[in-house]
Amino acid sequence: MYLVVGATAHFGRQTVEELVRSGAPVRALTRAPERAGLPEGVEVVQGDLTKPETLPAVVDGVEAAFLVLQYGMDAGHLLTAMRRAGVRRVVFLSSGAVVAGAERQPDVIARYHRDVERAIEEAGFEWTFLRLLFPAINSLTFAMQLQGGDVIRAPYTEAAFSAVHERDVAEAAAAVLTGGGDGDGGDGHAGRVYDLTGAESLTQAEQVRILGEALGRPLAVEDLAPEPVLEQMSQFMDAEFLAALFGLMAAAVGKPAPVNDTVQRLTGHPARTYAQWAADHRADFGA
Repeated sequence: MYLVVGATAHFGRQTVEELVRSGAPVRALTRAPERAGLPEGVEVVQGDLTKPETLPAVVDGVEAAFLVLQYGMDAGHLLTAMRRAGVRRVVFLSSGAVVAGAERQPDVIARYHRDVERAIEEAGFEWTFLRLLFPAINSLTFAMQLQGGDVIRAPYTEAAFSAVHERDVAEAAAAVLTGGGDGDGGDGHAGRVYDLTGAESLTQAEQVRILGEALGRPLAVEDLAPEPVLEQMSQFMDAEFLAALFGLMAAAVGKPAPVNDTVQRLTGHPARTYAQWAADHRADFGA
């Protein structure tokens, strides 16, 4: 039995779908099963990571778990319940902001994810970490702007990312969970850290151009000063998280993003391009 935690979020939902396609038995954790909308054949169970009394039934009989955690979520109760239930393997969707080998991480995003990684390690599970920095679904934030025109206004439009299609993340997660893929040397995934990248390095401005081609409408980009945007967004979102995110984007300006073959080694096919992501999401932009 494979447990997916965060099963109704983007990466969790698609990993559930991928596991179902492969014929694997899947259990999905959600606080509201009646609204989950997951595929037929998935065992949907109700649970809450903040309520430890709900977790023993969730983890009973589970062989391996895939964790997609909202930033800041305390995984302690879940890890304790999994250890007591005899769960053997844990795959965690971590962040590419984590600096390998650093005793002190550079920002709150990296620190949170490394703290979860360390807790998984110390709990004694066979673990694998998938580190993801900039998913392609970040571009969904452009959709509201495009309802009112053809100009995307954003800071750091010359920041370069190797944006990853969420389907590639799901396929990689499913392969690691079920023991597929080549890995580093073909001898299993336990104790390995995989940095997931997309097929190419693209600036935000280049992404907008490609998105416009997929939508059949030319789009323009206007670069905004980051400070007013950060101040405005901090009224509605965690200020430390946003400061860390803006710092990561600032560091990505003027230099190519890393691109590797990890997706191909884990899934058997090259990483999907950003153009493919844009074509797959035309409906999200009203096309």
